[in-house]
Amino acid sequence: MYPNLYYAFKDLFGIELQGLKMVNSFGFFVAMCFLAAAWVITQELKRKQKQGHMVYTEQKIKVGAPADFLELTINFFLGFVLGFKIIGAFLISEALQDPPSFIFSSNGHWPMGIVMGLVFGGLKWWEKKKQQLAVPEERIIRVWPHDRVGDMVIFAAISGFIGAKIFHNLENWNEFIKDPIGNLVAFSGLTFYGGLIMGTLAVIYYARKYKMPVIHLADAIAPGLMLGYAIGRIGCQVSGDGDWGIVNSSPKPFSWLPDSFWAYQYPHNVLNEGVPIPGCVGEYCNQLPQAVFPTPLYESITCLLLFGVLWILRTRIQIAGRLTAVYLMMNGVERFLIEKIRVNTTYNFGSFQPTQAEIISTVLFLGGVALYVYAPKLKAKA
Repeated sequence: MYPNLYYAFKDLFGIELQGLKMVNSFGFFVAMCFLAAAWVITQELKRKQKQGHMVYTEQKIKVGAPADFLELTINFFLGFVLGFKIIGAFLISEALQDPPSFIFSSNGHWPMGIVMGLVFGGLKWWEKKKQQLAVPEERIIRVWPHDRVGDMVIFAAISGFIGAKIFHNLENWNEFIKDPIGNLVAFSGLTFYGGLIMGTLAVIYYARKYKMPVIHLADAIAPGLMLGYAIGRIGCQVSGDGDWGIVNSSPKPFSWLPDSFWAYQYPHNVLNEGVPIPGCVGEYCNQLPQAVFPTPLYESITCLLLFGVLWILRTRIQIAGRLTAVYLMMNGVERFLIEKIRVNTTYNFGSFQPTQAEIISTVLFLGGVALYVYAPKLKAKA
C-alpha cells in the first residue's frame, strides 16, 4: 500500500522525495478521476453539439481593461496559499511528520507565501497589461456547453465532496459523534452515493442556469462518471482507505490469479488499521490480521469494463435518456453485488438489515428501469 506518493516513488523508483508525503495517494487518484471524467464529458458534449442537441449561450465580457483590485487580490491569495502551505511544506521539516495536521493548522512559511502571492498578482497584472486597450470594449461571445466543463466539474466536485462527507457521517453516526470536527475535515471517509446525489443536484442546477438540455447532458456525463469511479477506486485500493471487503478465508479458485487479487491484508494502509507488521519501522506499519476481499480492485476492473460498454452504446442508443438509464442500472447492480462482500455499516429494520449503499443502489436501479421505459416520452428541455 502507498498512503502517499512518497512511498510509491520510494518503492517503485528508489527515489525519496520528502515533499511527496503531502500528496495523499487517494487524493491523487481522485484528482485523476475528475480529469479523466472531464475529458470524456468534453468529447461527448462536442459530439452532441454537432448533432444539434447542445446550443451556445451569449455572454457579455469586457476586454482591454486593466486588472482590477478584486482580480489582483484573488491571484495574490492563490499564490499566497501555494507558497504558505504547499511550498512551505517542503521547507518546514515538521510539516512532513503529520501532513493533515499541518494543512489544517495556521502554520506555514510566511516569506514564501508573500513572495508567491506577489508573483501571482504580478503575473495577472502583466497579463491584463498586455491586452489593455486605450478604450476598453464590451463584446458578446458565444459559450458552448463544452467550454463550461471545467467550471461544471469544479462545481460538482465541491458539492459532491460535501455530499460524500454528509452521507458518510450519517452512515457512521457513532464515530461522528465522538469526533465531529475530525470526521468533517478528514480526507478519508467519503461515501460515493452521497457525492453522486449532491453532485447530480448541483449539475442539474448548473445546466438549467446555462440552458443546457438536462437529459442530453446526463447522457454525455454517464460514461465519464463510470470511468471516474473506476479510477477513484484505484485510489482506495492503492492507499488502503478502509473500503475493503469481508474476511476471505476461502481457497483461491484459480492458480493463475495473484494472491492479492483474491485475499489481501492491506499492509501499510493509510488508516494504520490492524496489527503491527513484524520488522516495520516508521509510519503506516500495520496490516489487517486476516486477509479480506480487495473490493476496490474488483470495482475498478468492473467499472472499467462497464465504461467500455457505455462508450460503445453511446453512439448506438438514439433515444435521449436511455444511456443514462443504462448507467443507473449498471451502477445499481454493480454496487449492490459488491456490498455482499464489503465491510459496511448496516441499518437495523428488524430482520431487514441493509447497508446505505444497498438501499440507494436499489433505488438507482429501479430509477434506471423507469427512465429507460419512460425516456421516449421525455422532451429535452433545459
